[in-house]
Amino acid sequence: MNKRRKGKGMKGMSVKSGDKRPTKAGAGMTAKGVRKYRRQNPGSKLKTAVTEKNPKGKRAKRKKSFCARSRGWTGPRGKAARRRWRC
Repeated sequence: MNKRRKGKGMKGMSVKSGDKRPTKAGAGMTAKGVRKYRRQNPGSKLKTAVTEKNPKGKRAKRKKSFCARSRGWTGPRGKAARRRWRC
């Protein structure tokens, strides 16, 4: 296992700082949080949620992938994020 990490990961990210959405607002990360994460983790391809009803092309594939991957998320933040993505 590689013990060296390039960036900080999610350390320092919080709802209070505006980097994450509160659970009532659909959980997940805000655009501000994504910018901060990408600054701290060079090379990251993290993007904000796909929230439109009928996305096309690559966004549709991202949404389908996220919904499949997050199917087992049962906590309140996971459920809120899935609701926001319309899974």
